[in-house]
Amino acid sequence: MKSRILFTIMLGASLVVPAQQKTPVYLDVTKPIEERVENALSLMTTEEKVALCHAQSKFSSKGVARLGIPEVWSVDGSHGVSDEKIWDEWSGAGWTNDSCTAFPALTALAATFNPEMAMLFGKSIGEEARYRNKTMLLAPGVNIYRTPLNGRNFEYMGEDPYLASRMVVPYVQGVQDNGVAACVKHFALNNQEICRGEINVNVSDRALHEIYLPAFKAAVQEGEAWSIMGAYNKFRGEYCCHNDLLLNKILKQDWKFDGVVVSDWGGVHNTDEAVNNGLDIEMGTYTNGLTTQGHFPFSSYYLADPFLEGLKSGKYDIAKLDDKARRILRLIFRTTMSANRPFGRFVSPEHSQAAREIAREGIVLLKNNEQFFPIPSGKYKKIAVIGENASRSMVVGGGSTSLKVAYEVSPLQGLKDKYGETHIVYSMGYASGPSLYGREEPSKLNADSLVNAAIEVARDADIVLFIGGLNKNYFQDCESGDRQSLNLPFGQDKLIEELLNVNKNTAVVLLSGNAVAMPWVDKVPAIVQGWYLGSEAGNALADVISGEVNPSGKLPISFPKKPEDIGAHSFDKLCYPGDSVNVYYKEDILVGYRWLDTKKIAPLFPFGYGLSYTTFAWSKPTVDLDKVKAEGTVKVSFTLTNSGKVDGAETAQLYVSKPKSGVARAAKELKAFKKVFLKAGESQEVTLDVPVSSFAYYNELKSEWEVEPGSYNLILGSSSRDIKGNMTVNVQ
Repeated sequence: MKSRILFTIMLGASLVVPAQQKTPVYLDVTKPIEERVENALSLMTTEEKVALCHAQSKFSSKGVARLGIPEVWSVDGSHGVSDEKIWDEWSGAGWTNDSCTAFPALTALAATFNPEMAMLFGKSIGEEARYRNKTMLLAPGVNIYRTPLNGRNFEYMGEDPYLASRMVVPYVQGVQDNGVAACVKHFALNNQEICRGEINVNVSDRALHEIYLPAFKAAVQEGEAWSIMGAYNKFRGEYCCHNDLLLNKILKQDWKFDGVVVSDWGGVHNTDEAVNNGLDIEMGTYTNGLTTQGHFPFSSYYLADPFLEGLKSGKYDIAKLDDKARRILRLIFRTTMSANRPFGRFVSPEHSQAAREIAREGIVLLKNNEQFFPIPSGKYKKIAVIGENASRSMVVGGGSTSLKVAYEVSPLQGLKDKYGETHIVYSMGYASGPSLYGREEPSKLNADSLVNAAIEVARDADIVLFIGGLNKNYFQDCESGDRQSLNLPFGQDKLIEELLNVNKNTAVVLLSGNAVAMPWVDKVPAIVQGWYLGSEAGNALADVISGEVNPSGKLPISFPKKPEDIGAHSFDKLCYPGDSVNVYYKEDILVGYRWLDTKKIAPLFPFGYGLSYTTFAWSKPTVDLDKVKAEGTVKVSFTLTNSGKVDGAETAQLYVSKPKSGVARAAKELKAFKKVFLKAGESQEVTLDVPVSSFAYYNELKSEWEVEPGSYNLILGSSSRDIKGNMTVNVQ
């Protein structure tokens, strides 16, 4: 008998090849991926190809064991790599070596206005996913912040499509440099949690292409994302996980996406549409189409036996199957079976430093009367810290982003470490209930007793730091349920007022993924927007509060004074949250600051806003008109000077408007930004480049982008409302 050689692929099965036979092409990592894909495809049976297209467990789908092609293992975590789960349940498996680093929420990342931080974020979380042998990280999320009540806004990158586009590309690249696929989600129009599984979104083509798709398009065409996750909702009558317009025409045909479309868990409802309308891997389905507990064969999935039977009967074209299998094989060869895949690392000092650095850059100083901040060590003998969010874990709850972390530094602990235990006195002040997914349960603690205790602590302190906001409980920042009010929950607004009555030196530090109302805004001397900051939350906040770090974050969302000031809430309930069947985006392209600025409504705090411990001087900007004519690029230049006494960073923002247009337009739209770090007294010439092509609007009659000729205003600012200079260019 001829001798045989055993080839073993990491995480895969074994393949036996006769000694005189050459290595199959798909195993030869020196060959081009497409050649390997076609070779593997030619060796597979129809049954093996179908098996690639649906789950085999809660978070995995099959490879081809006979050929040594490994399984596809996905993992939740826009902000950290989730713990291991029981085979077909949401429950944790109870491992002792799967506690991750929690990175800041994506709202905090967007608030850095720094693509370098997005690259650091992607690289770091990608290393953790790779160390855990994951094929696909179910992140990042880039759905647009349409309403401040959406429970999942904290998972996304704000209200502006340009900002989200610039931040998602390096995130995707950083993840995929580790040989892990970034799965960009939720494609598309998943902008509310109310009735998310069945609501049908009605939106114009202009709003679709100008507002809700650009970040996905950038992730695909610039970031070269290897996977995309469909959304739960419907769009124009078809579920987004098998939507012909979104997946076949826009994603795969127009954008040339060559990766895998995976369903959101339980987002598939029909075999015919799943086969024909662009889905590649079906995950999380149950026989009733809902993601509830239960056990049944994975062969019952829409893309399992029903798909196979349809192929055998001739109902479905084998080319549909081959396209799905090609994409899945391409994903596997780019990740698990790549020769250049690094090993990753897990909960390393470098990851802790990255989490802290991103968090510090994302913290936004909203108000700072009479230099309340910074608070250097030794300035005060007694600092009262009030509020549940000072001590509550902010990495658990929220739905699929809930994490099992190796450690978490709370704000209270960070402040104690910074100022010393003897200078910090803490009182809870208010209490929420336990973090429960899908239901709300009030705290069993007595609210009046908590308030009274906090008032007594505040009365005797030199200053008070109230650390509150939202949390990841149901009806707060949490999957499956939207917020029910813009106001702070759990009696916090009243508590802040009572603290001010006994101590005027009360500042507010908010931890949230959403804007909140602030009826006390004129009474408090200082306000910090802290987001959910991950494992290093307390250290990062203490660094900024103490002045060790100068805050440089900018708001990636508008803070309205009341919900009705936002476009989605300016119409009837059909505009938000809909009638449980349909929702109509009546504000159209006017989302966030576009609505506020166009309608001349004053925000509580505008998009792009954020203060510093130093000051900046801006020279008059100039435009290089020769570049506009020769290269089709607008180059705006100016000198930025740190005119204060502290090193710091400012973010220059360039907005574009067209006052005389043949179509409705927003008052201004962000088209460029740059974060500039300057030492005290330092000046730097700054240039912002804007392609004239970015002036285009989406022409619904022609179904294409079009640049109108005529005059455009270029608006330079430090926020959407703080304007430093205006220029005009003419486009012929």
